[in-house]
Amino acid sequence: MGRPEGRRLDGRVAIVTGAGRGLGRAHAVLLAAEGASVVVNDLGGDVHGVGQDPTPAQQVVGEIRGAGGQAVVSGHDVADWHQAAAMIDLAVKTFGDLHVLVNNAGILRDRTLANMSEEEWDAVIRVHLKGHAMPTRHAVAYWRDRAKTGHQVKASVIHTSSLAGLVGNFGQTNYSSAKLAVVALSRVVAMEYGRYGVRSNAVSPSARTRLALAVPGAEAGLRPPPPDVFDPLDPANVSPLIAWLAQADCPATSQVFHIGGNRLFVFAMSSIASRLETRGRWTLDALDRELPGRLVTPLELDDLLGDK
Repeated sequence: MGRPEGRRLDGRVAIVTGAGRGLGRAHAVLLAAEGASVVVNDLGGDVHGVGQDPTPAQQVVGEIRGAGGQAVVSGHDVADWHQAAAMIDLAVKTFGDLHVLVNNAGILRDRTLANMSEEEWDAVIRVHLKGHAMPTRHAVAYWRDRAKTGHQVKASVIHTSSLAGLVGNFGQTNYSSAKLAVVALSRVVAMEYGRYGVRSNAVSPSARTRLALAVPGAEAGLRPPPPDVFDPLDPANVSPLIAWLAQADCPATSQVFHIGGNRLFVFAMSSIASRLETRGRWTLDALDRELPGRLVTPLELDDLLGDK
């Protein structure tokens, strides 16, 4: 079956991590539908990162190939230095190049901080932060070397953040910390590798996923609507932004987005709310006088996503 003409990602090669289900699956399917050759990466574990099963990734690859696209399964552990490098090599050896890396793999080990074990902290930080950093490290090294040997590089790294990282979420200290760190990772990648033709952006999605459903009490608010009603929590609603960022000539870099349903937000991270100066060193009395009226009220999710 031949590829249709005029697709946005014809000739592009993409890796999507955590692509066996949910958001990752939706991203991989749309990227392939737009012409990209896709490495579908997934260990196939549960929401806590336990177990391995190649079946979800194999099913997504079968779905893509059945629609006339090109895809290959990756069962690499994205948080392992050597396996992340092997995943990059798989893309290049299978499809001849690499242009897009979508870091999406994640797990949950939710617990309030005082009740959290060291293993629960380490596991989430490993998958979400190291699992973004390791594939990115090897991808940018590949693109840097390509650029230095005279090849034109138009590469895109797309990191998955979360509102839990951008504004915080009760019971998710580990997850929230990792997801805010992903924003910093994205910014530094854009700074360091923009000169080699690499763009880097972070996307916070709102969707009905296994991770979202695993949060206690979330299921009632995440039920799908009737079939003839727009589903604002369909993971596929997020994927057009991923495909837009994956395009060779997309202008966006060092940006932070939140998308869910039909709403798209562009965040201004680390903007200055107040600037105060004094003569010489600040004193406690001066801080008592000046600071209380300048403190910022923490943003709540309802304030961010509400209509007002």
